[in-house]
Amino acid sequence: MNRFTLQLDEIKAAFAAEPNPTLEVRLDRIARIEKMIRANEEKICKVVSADFGVRHSIETRLAEFQMIYQACLFTQKHLKEWMKPQQVDTPITLGASEAWIQNQALGVVGIMSPWNYPVQLALIPAIAAFAAGNRVWLKPSERCSRTSGFLANLIQEYFHPTEFCVTTGSVDVAEQFSALPFDHLFFTGSEIHGKKVMRAAAEHLTPLTLELGGKSPVIIDPTANLKDAAASIIYGKLLNSGQTCVAPDYILIDQVNLESFIKELKTAAQEQFSHPDELTGPIDDAQLQSWQHLLADALDRGAQAFPLLNNPSAGARRFEPVALINVPAEARVLHEEIFGPILPIVTIANTEAAIQVVNQKPHPLALYWFGKDKKNMQKVLAETRSGGVTLNETLLHITVETLPFGGTGSSGFGTYHGKAGFDTFSHRKSVLRARGFLGLNLWKGSKLARPPYGKGVERLLRFMK
Repeated sequence: MNRFTLQLDEIKAAFAAEPNPTLEVRLDRIARIEKMIRANEEKICKVVSADFGVRHSIETRLAEFQMIYQACLFTQKHLKEWMKPQQVDTPITLGASEAWIQNQALGVVGIMSPWNYPVQLALIPAIAAFAAGNRVWLKPSERCSRTSGFLANLIQEYFHPTEFCVTTGSVDVAEQFSALPFDHLFFTGSEIHGKKVMRAAAEHLTPLTLELGGKSPVIIDPTANLKDAAASIIYGKLLNSGQTCVAPDYILIDQVNLESFIKELKTAAQEQFSHPDELTGPIDDAQLQSWQHLLADALDRGAQAFPLLNNPSAGARRFEPVALINVPAEARVLHEEIFGPILPIVTIANTEAAIQVVNQKPHPLALYWFGKDKKNMQKVLAETRSGGVTLNETLLHITVETLPFGGTGSSGFGTYHGKAGFDTFSHRKSVLRARGFLGLNLWKGSKLARPPYGKGVERLLRFMK
């Protein structure tokens, strides 16, 4: 037994002493998360910026804090209703029996959060887990060590370690963490690491939610407003410098509109991200080198690059956002998740061709479509699979608390946000209370179907057909 096993046993013992927290206890835990962030916004912005080298405080407040506040508010408003047993119908053959679904906390939830949005992707799953009545143990990413360390200290200040525990550390720590027998393990990260987590969790049959990524396509219909589409795509692509799991990964557009679209992309990028302090940096040198290698590979194979900004090397920017055209099919940038400010543009003949391109790749976490043709829109929705879709915008479906957020296929499985998160971290227990007709013992439960079998059971079978 190592220290992690002992620590998990301690948290499980605390849960066992309070296996069904009251509404008030759950709301208090959620309120403490909100209070913790509100009291430390400025400090968190500074440590996040230190990890990325450059990240504007407004970007952190929008993409991190606002998402957390929204999750807290929505959960606090609806939690009482979510906790109520859900009555369901019973067949007439069970007389006056009652049936319902009762939500029950799972126990101790492990959360492995990533580096790209190190605050909200750690705390929003925790909010959902607390709402469902669980205890939480968090392992934040080692690639944003300043933020992870600061967040760990904050959580220790606001929570008892058997309520909300945090363990920081390297890849070795993450491997040990993922192998623990949690009651549920929630992982956000890359497909490669998701497979490792899944293998480790399999030893204990630990239930999993995997929030992964993939290559999220953008389909530009011929009926699209190119100026509006370009502005939305640039924002979705360059927010956090593309280090977003649902960032637009590549564009599909017809040849006729290509030149005009590139001009609109450049205009939109210059309008939104020309200031050097408003384009987030790569999280570390490994991320920067990944971008450089992807770009070099595409150029070496004959792709043509278009800088998206007119002020190269503004300030201390370490990588210039770029669009690519004429990208060969074998280029890595068309097969690997980019997770950065590189935007390949692929020309296609029509909607059918765009759908074919999307369906030749693993199912993405998000898909974006721009246009006015409702027939083409419905065709894309019906004939492609993705975790979620935003039409005529990017990113925004993840901000709607009433929509479940999650992947499909290689982009992950399981969902959270709003009620979906509460359901993910709950056991939906089926309950039946057998009663006879009119409250009597008449025809109660299995009474009519019990042996010895005779004409009564035959009549029951005919009735049930």
